Amino acid sequence: MGMEKSYLPCPYFWIMENVIKALAKTPLCDVHVAAGARLVPFAGFEMPVQYAGLRVEHEAVRKAAGLFDVSHMGELWFSGPGARDYLQYLLAGDVEKAAPGRALYTCLLNAEGGIVEDLLVYGFEDRFMLVVNAANREEVVSLILETLPEDVRFEDASDQTALLALQGPKSDDVMKAAGVDLTDLKYYHHRKAELNGTEVIVGATGYTGERGFELYVPAAEAEEIWGTLMKSGASCGLEPCGLGARDTLRLEKGFCLHGNDIGPDCNPVEAGLSWTVGWKTEFRGKEAAAAVRSNGPERKLVGFTLTDRGIPRKDYAIQDAAGNNIGTVTSGTQSPSLGQAIGLGYVASDWTAKGAEIFISIRGKSIGAVVTGVPFL
Repeated sequence: MGMEKSYLPCPYFWIMENVIKALAKTPLCDVHVAAGARLVPFAGFEMPVQYAGLRVEHEAVRKAAGLFDVSHMGELWFSGPGARDYLQYLLAGDVEKAAPGRALYTCLLNAEGGIVEDLLVYGFEDRFMLVVNAANREEVVSLILETLPEDVRFEDASDQTALLALQGPKSDDVMKAAGVDLTDLKYYHHRKAELNGTEVIVGATGYTGERGFELYVPAAEAEEIWGTLMKSGASCGLEPCGLGARDTLRLEKGFCLHGNDIGPDCNPVEAGLSWTVGWKTEFRGKEAAAAVRSNGPERKLVGFTLTDRGIPRKDYAIQDAAGNNIGTVTSGTQSPSLGQAIGLGYVASDWTAKGAEIFISIRGKSIGAVVTGVPFL
């Protein structure tokens, strides 16, 4: 038997080859390949997980600047006379706070008060833009199409939009070198700007805890704009960054990741996201969420640091000194900035106080940890 097309001896490689072929690509995929990035499947896309290395990229964002391709995110537009009222019904946050030029972080809940999606709302004079996670985009769009009223116009512009995230204390310097002064753009504000002759939307709604910007650009212009920013940031220590650094950076700040720390089985109260909810407004899932708020949650999401050697990982058990399970790890890593292992996890409400001694079950060993709260850094 010839081996040209025979994958029978190695079904794993046949499966992986077809998985990779089936992955969507961002408009910047060729740029990542040319730069030697390591690509991995993520939320249905082929995405860069690292370039020079996680520690190099992480440190660049904390001390200088890093540039991320997050074009896998979805951009959904709403306009028409009923847009504001519809979004207020759909979302848990007070949409009035997404005034023109402002952004709002909030959640979309199910009827049981669980977090279907956490997202951003950008407000404009005559429309709104929702920025959603790639993994949840289809579910969110499906829900919208099922509930959209006649006086609201909806457009899914995700495939036509590239999203670049410039993060780090020197982000303003990089943008100035590219010909755009954003020093007056406040946190959770946004405005339009011109870059390379192209109109872009720039928001200050980052996911690393550092000063920075998100640039929403036409997909066809993404490569050129990426190149301009990398060239402008060369003297500032700008590094291209992947998903690996993005995860360690967000975790050091205690930011939740949907699918890990929050999801349909988690409500905003136990996830520490009550502040994202407009409790005086009416919204989908309010009755269930308000009941948890009134009665008190049985568990809460906490931050913890390990006092013994080890790395906490998603789904590891959290225990008390007697070995009883009291919770579950949702995210964990070795913090590059702090030089120690940190994590997030849900624990029974009796174990949420700062300083509480807990234990993480790692490969059959009980590793000491302490509840510290967030942010870690």
